[in-house]
Amino acid sequence: MNPSTALARVLVDELVRGGVRDVVLAPGSRSAPLAYAVQQAERAGRLRLHVRVDERTAGFLALGLAKGSGLPVPVITTSGTAVANLHPAVLEAHHTGVPLVVLSADRPHELRGTGANQTTTQPGIFGSAVRWSADLPAPESVESVGAFHRSTVCRALAAALDLLGSGGAASHRGPAHLNVSFRDPLTPDLLRHSDTPGPDSGSSATPGRAGSDVHEGRADGLPWVMPPAPSMAMSWGGVEHVPRTLVVLGDLGSVIPSQQVLDWARRHGYPVVAEPFGDHDREGTAPHGPLLLTAQDWLASHRPDRVLVAGRVTLSRAVAALLRTAGVRVEVCTTSADWPDPGHVVHAVHPISALLDSNDAMADDAWAASWRDAGSTVAQAVSASTAEWGTGLAVGSLVGESLPEGARLFVGSSNPVRDLDLGMAPRGARLSVVANRGLAGIDGCLSTAIGLALTTDAPSYAWVGDLTFLHDANALAIGPDEPHPDLTILVTNDGGGGIFRTLEHGAPERSADFGRIFGTPTGTDFEALCRAHGIRHVLARTREEAAAALSAAPEGITVVEVPVDPESHREAHAELRRVAREALAISG
Repeated sequence: MNPSTALARVLVDELVRGGVRDVVLAPGSRSAPLAYAVQQAERAGRLRLHVRVDERTAGFLALGLAKGSGLPVPVITTSGTAVANLHPAVLEAHHTGVPLVVLSADRPHELRGTGANQTTTQPGIFGSAVRWSADLPAPESVESVGAFHRSTVCRALAAALDLLGSGGAASHRGPAHLNVSFRDPLTPDLLRHSDTPGPDSGSSATPGRAGSDVHEGRADGLPWVMPPAPSMAMSWGGVEHVPRTLVVLGDLGSVIPSQQVLDWARRHGYPVVAEPFGDHDREGTAPHGPLLLTAQDWLASHRPDRVLVAGRVTLSRAVAALLRTAGVRVEVCTTSADWPDPGHVVHAVHPISALLDSNDAMADDAWAASWRDAGSTVAQAVSASTAEWGTGLAVGSLVGESLPEGARLFVGSSNPVRDLDLGMAPRGARLSVVANRGLAGIDGCLSTAIGLALTTDAPSYAWVGDLTFLHDANALAIGPDEPHPDLTILVTNDGGGGIFRTLEHGAPERSADFGRIFGTPTGTDFEALCRAHGIRHVLARTREEAAAALSAAPEGITVVEVPVDPESHREAHAELRRVAREALAISG
């Protein structure tokens, strides 16, 4: 089987699994893989195919089918003006909330802008008229057709149906656009009489989740990802009872208080591993949870059957590895149809309200207790081996100890947020942690922190690295007639891009290339910069000096600069992981 045929069959198979029953086709050469796939599906009795020679007519036919059935209806076109001819139907679907799905074939991306025949820039062609869009590159091999493609189809259907919206007449249903590039050959391989066509004919299977083959799809016949779909013909899963459930709490933003999720997990006895974001009580989570997950031997014998992810998880590679573990069912609770699933491993998606309203049964008590005991063991071991001052982890520990009850902390991307995640010990005092994790950039962090401080009476703090500070230093240029916040800004100065020292680029064997293109030292005088803006600057070289500066109530803008050894990041994190593993091994 060639890559284009494999991709087309997987996409059509997943559309059918997602509830599609009618497909409209306007013939063309570049869309041939999809044409063969939908014809094969019709012959198997899986869908009803409608062929039209005019794309404008095809678009409105699909619109009518979707209006009448309430189900998503894909319309397939070839590349070029064929796609543009669907725009009137897409606009109608946009303004009337009809789940029309445009499945446009495209030439390989390297032909765009070259004058190649029947080639234009198709992604974004419908502008804001579509609820969701994706641009799928042409696969280079059969093996490269995988879970990404199936989960992308699920996203398109969820957006078109507004599955996580209100579900009523005023819901945000509408058109979605899936642009798919195909390379030659565009026709299926000719089969011998003894061959039986199927989704994976002549191909080697690409590994998927346990019990599922990516080319065949889920063994139970359901979609690759199961969002709630009350209006669709099939029955979808809810928040079921799984006694050995681990809750992973990520960034929920400002839609739902993270404390509500923590309270739900506590009522049912589920252990919680949490990123540092949110307003929840840190005593209700596994201390140093990401460290616990790095202890592979312990984790292998205490593996959850289900991981329930609430919010976006963006920090820990250990959490990402757990979600990819074979045999672990992953479900996501989210506040929008754009659910987080970078590893394409999610089995089911629930509105966050479904989680909070569910009457799930209690956890496996002995298993849950083993997670709580392990968290205490790791916390004691980390406390006994305090990180040396001059490391980001030591600063993270100090921040957790020093900030007052009810404080609001904005934490920048790169090392500070990770040092807070790993280094902050359990604390009973409430602490609200906010970050820009949408794209996790270092731009605009000081301006964000100032804006947050101007909207609350809570003691306000920010913790950023030196490059993040410099990137938005103009935020300190506040005119005399403007509102001024009370904000203490902690800057850990490691002389450049310290985050890269914890990654593969910072390996000792790559040191010759590191400084110029990753370390990027600036040598900026932070005291002079603050003086230019009339901002108070405190240089805290010792732990005691930093503790005193952070313990003082914020008044105006104060910048507290803490020098950090740039060579310490990699070894400090490795040592922390070693301490956790050894403590758990000793405790059994």
